[in-house]
Amino acid sequence: MDFIQQIRQFMAQENINFLLVNSTNQFLVEYNDLQENSRYKLTGFTGSAGESLVTPDKIFLFVDGRYHIQADLEVDPEKVIVVKLQSGENIYNAIIDKVPQDEILGVFSKKISQKTYEFLSQYRRIKLIQNDPLDVDVADISHGNISLDTTLAGLSTDEKIEIISKNLKPDEALYVTDLDEVSYLFNMRNYSQNFSAKIKAKAIVYKNKATLFLPENLDSLKNFLESADFEICVDKNSINAYDYNLIKKPKELSQNPLKEMKSVKNDVELYHMQEVFHRCDDALCAVRDYIYSQNDLSEYDIAAQVEKEFRNRGALGLSFKPIVAKDQNSALAHYSKSSKGEILKDGSLILIDCGAYFENGIATDMTRVFVKGEPKKLHIKIYTLVLKAFLNAYNYEKRPVVGFDIDERVRELFEEYDTEGFVFNHGLGHGIGINVHEYPPNLGSGEIAKCQILEGMCFSIEPGLYKKGEFGVRLENSCYFKNNKINSFTKMNFEKKLIDFEMLTTKEAQWLKEFEVI
Repeated sequence: MDFIQQIRQFMAQENINFLLVNSTNQFLVEYNDLQENSRYKLTGFTGSAGESLVTPDKIFLFVDGRYHIQADLEVDPEKVIVVKLQSGENIYNAIIDKVPQDEILGVFSKKISQKTYEFLSQYRRIKLIQNDPLDVDVADISHGNISLDTTLAGLSTDEKIEIISKNLKPDEALYVTDLDEVSYLFNMRNYSQNFSAKIKAKAIVYKNKATLFLPENLDSLKNFLESADFEICVDKNSINAYDYNLIKKPKELSQNPLKEMKSVKNDVELYHMQEVFHRCDDALCAVRDYIYSQNDLSEYDIAAQVEKEFRNRGALGLSFKPIVAKDQNSALAHYSKSSKGEILKDGSLILIDCGAYFENGIATDMTRVFVKGEPKKLHIKIYTLVLKAFLNAYNYEKRPVVGFDIDERVRELFEEYDTEGFVFNHGLGHGIGINVHEYPPNLGSGEIAKCQILEGMCFSIEPGLYKKGEFGVRLENSCYFKNNKINSFTKMNFEKKLIDFEMLTTKEAQWLKEFEVI
């Protein structure tokens, strides 16, 4: 029986006509291993973001602008209809629109946040379903957990618990289910999973103490949640609906203190991030030299070299699967195949988006674009436009700094030029932490980007322009806000042969000099 048949049979047993099939697991992680990703099993789409809806006669896949082209390439159009969300469009509004008013929508309670469940419940009747039939048993990886000392973390676990719990009453507890937050709070990492440094665990924080629940202890955690006769504070954005409904006296946090504390890096963390990003610069420079000095390289060869160069400089793992995309493939913002059959020729453009984890356990992330041999005029024009966008975003002067405003400035800049049909179809940047995507902060066109970027917050600035059938250019530096200024962790230079210096203003040319060292 294939996965589609299995899901439809399950829906018949549950007596529902509409079922939401998610990409995540019970911890609501962004980058979920494909063996745990039910949406992938159902649709064949490998992207990290996107949900599917099964109806009586159709399967819909909802993806944002990063994945429009990739989804079309990966799914079988006879089985799956791709719904392409536009910038700022809410995925769950789009899903609701496909469910008739008088129907029940089934959702897996362990794979949806309480906040999303409550949102959906405003518009449709929801049936919470405990077990996903496409789930498989996953090996416990907790034996790979390691601890960071304060020379890397800056603060001890006890110090963090004291800060986080200072506003808790003696008869209250804080339930922490977000893996980034648990890993941060307990100064623990695990590199045995692909593209992750997080441990798999949940935690209960009391006044000045905390209890960690590893996967083998989750049954005792369930018993605790069901029996606790005092208020348990929760973040509805990160707790799944199953856990939430176990709690007798849940208390919603108006603001998650751990989320903000984690996002504001201390001086020790910033120091080590500067050091490991220097190694990343060095690694990608070595990859550039490899591309320019070797012939008949495939995307696969280059991706393997990316990992090799990171490992040679002490990387303990990759922070995500490297994107190595040549020519037309680079028009897919999150292309992930790195094909052995895609061979660089003279004049080929190659986009590389990569990052790694080092001993400090915080993700790195950077993107550069190269051309083998001589570039085309269109390569130069589009590259220079994206470079102008980066320079103006990086040197954004308005205070306070708000990600929404920087993103808006970049879109206004692109509108001032003829982009030859190339489009900017994703947000300008994301926060960076234990996960390569962290919130806060955010640089984009959605509501979440309207929060202020605080001193110590780390984020990417990554404008891009893409055109299906042509190519794409994205330039990404990881940055931090300190001393009322945006600073760059990434120092690697930009490719001079791809820059039309006559397109740069005097100010932009001066700004560019900061990145001419490496």
